[in-house]
Amino acid sequence: MLLTSAAVALATAPAFADAAVEADASASTDTIVIVGLKGDAREVAGSAAVITTEELQVQDYSDINRVLRAIPGINIQEEDGYGLRPNIGLRGAGLDRSANVLIMEDGILAAPAPYAAPAAYYTPFMGRMAGVEVIKGAAGVRYGPRTQGGSINLFSTPVPDSFSGRVAVTVGEESARRIHAWAGGMTEAAPGVRFGGLLEVFTDAADGFKTIDFSSRTTGFDLADYGGKLRLEIDGPGVTHSFEARYQTSDETSDETYMGLTNADFAANPYRRYAASANDQINVDQSRYTVTWNADFDSGLRVTALAYRTEVDRNWFKVEGVNAGGGRRSLGAVLTNPSGFAAEYAVLTGAPGFVSNDDAIIARNNRRSYYSEGLQGEIAGDAAWLGAQHRWRIGVRAHRDQEDRFQEEIFFRIDNSVLVQTGQQAPGQQANRISTAEALAVFVQNDITINDRLTLTPGLRFERIEGERLDYGASDPTRSGTASVRTSTVEVFIPGVGVRYDVNDAVTLFGGVHRGFAPASPGSTSDAETAINWEAGVRWTGAAGYAEAVGFYNDYENLLGTCTASTGGGCAIGDQFDGGEVRVRGLELSAGSDLAAFANLDGVAIPVRAAYTLTDAEFQTAFQSAFGPWGNVQSGDELPYLAQHQWFASVGLETGRFGSELALTWVGERRTVAGQGAIPAGTELESFAVADLALWYDLTDALRARVQVRNLTDEVYAASRSPAGLRPGAPRAVLFGLSANF
Repeated sequence: MLLTSAAVALATAPAFADAAVEADASASTDTIVIVGLKGDAREVAGSAAVITTEELQVQDYSDINRVLRAIPGINIQEEDGYGLRPNIGLRGAGLDRSANVLIMEDGILAAPAPYAAPAAYYTPFMGRMAGVEVIKGAAGVRYGPRTQGGSINLFSTPVPDSFSGRVAVTVGEESARRIHAWAGGMTEAAPGVRFGGLLEVFTDAADGFKTIDFSSRTTGFDLADYGGKLRLEIDGPGVTHSFEARYQTSDETSDETYMGLTNADFAANPYRRYAASANDQINVDQSRYTVTWNADFDSGLRVTALAYRTEVDRNWFKVEGVNAGGGRRSLGAVLTNPSGFAAEYAVLTGAPGFVSNDDAIIARNNRRSYYSEGLQGEIAGDAAWLGAQHRWRIGVRAHRDQEDRFQEEIFFRIDNSVLVQTGQQAPGQQANRISTAEALAVFVQNDITINDRLTLTPGLRFERIEGERLDYGASDPTRSGTASVRTSTVEVFIPGVGVRYDVNDAVTLFGGVHRGFAPASPGSTSDAETAINWEAGVRWTGAAGYAEAVGFYNDYENLLGTCTASTGGGCAIGDQFDGGEVRVRGLELSAGSDLAAFANLDGVAIPVRAAYTLTDAEFQTAFQSAFGPWGNVQSGDELPYLAQHQWFASVGLETGRFGSELALTWVGERRTVAGQGAIPAGTELESFAVADLALWYDLTDALRARVQVRNLTDEVYAASRSPAGLRPGAPRAVLFGLSANF
């Protein structure tokens, strides 16, 4: 666990970090967030972690998967090698498209349609973030609607107290090129009145590490993210008001595919792509608007109210299937059994001189648009009641979001390794539907501290969710007729209570229990996902370092599975499946220290960290499911894509102007289909270990040069088998950077 206070106590910050801009990182969301960048995770009555700006700058990752590896209890399935489409789960919750984890930015829901379609294709870019907050315990009932595994809150760059800025440029192998620049600050416009703002630019691009057969097309990405904030602070009688308006927009183009490789082809060249995937590309455009008001009263009362709207348009044009004359086959079926589907495999590989039949390659415009909007407010205060100190909070959110699918297929033949279009459907033939959700959420929570050592944190969340799905079908592309309608209404109370007991200044015991909940999609016939989640832990923090151990037990009453293209298809996209009772239990260990302190080395720091996660997740009932990752489930079957063991460790050396860190991640073997015992061939992912190295030198107090080596040992490993075939993790790449603070 990366405890904020422990990290601060351990770090002997180099000159460059000392010159870093000080900013009130949670000023605009003080009431909304749980810990914040300047908070102390030890004060939470449960499991919590914070990764600060200084910690992010050590490795300078733009890949959220690599950032989160340092926190135990997080399960990750890599996909593209760059972290652009993360699959994240917490404590055994489903990983696919991070749909079962609540991802936020500055306390605001980040998914394009978090109620109607949580498994969407946009996550805020990690490379522009100032920090991360992860909440896994009962304190997370403040956030919803998904309280199953926990929540991840990303912090955007705050408006600094005075004018300052930062420019960081990175270039390297794979034609990598990244720029992150921001500048802004506050100034006194009149007595008691401060005004200011922030402008920010983040661009990132690479040509990719895969090679398409017989093609010069790249396999990388190109993205740009621009944002601005305006901030006004007014000191009034007994209260300080702050107003902040933010606009942020981004666009991304990735030459990415769902098509992986056969076992034999992966063994021969894991970074190969078949000729049929040459045109695959995803385009995503996103915009966010927020307006926030905060009032901080001298009495201790704090009020936050905000309005937000997010708009996302995306289209992933990619191969969906193949028809070599014997009927349509899925990519997964062909790549799992290339000898049994030799004609289809020949179409996908498209060797020189080969000419397929017309319409052999079936691609699809997976065109979707989303919006998410709402009003959110919280009020918090401190009081002394009945011999105890109370820090209470009340929050409310009125929310509405929508997903609009309008998709069709386009057909090609492969002709001497080149794709030639041979046909096209009318728009709307493959999906022509709108899913909408409206939600009202209310929560209350109270930190009750008794005798300065015992803190109880009871909380209760209420969610009312109304969903509607309008399906116009393939015959009504203009949507002028009557749609097929499915509706659903869910009302749920989500209670939780956490406890923290400070044995002394160094040792704290904590635990809690809360209801895990994830709603079904609008109009779904499946039940909601529900569980009772328990945790208990102990943490120690002292001058020599920190250590923490947490045990968790999640008792699912019903596990929910959602059919998406990314799970391999084989079912109607959007349909949901009940998995019944599931038991997830595990252990999270973490520790850190500065070895130089033990040797009394002056002017030198040797920070070390380690984290370990044990996860045991099993179905408790037997059933037959059309959901591909489950299949024919027997009681005792392990859940797919969950490693039983995971390790993270890092060691650094900092002296004078020089600094370095070597970070190592090890992930145990995983099965890709539910089962038990030995993992059958073709459904296994072997264990792997990846090391990343960062070296930096402060040329001046404000100018830093750095070298990063991703995957130092050039480990070759399979990151995933879904949705179709094996896909690799990213190989070794060397990057060079220069950053300046002013």
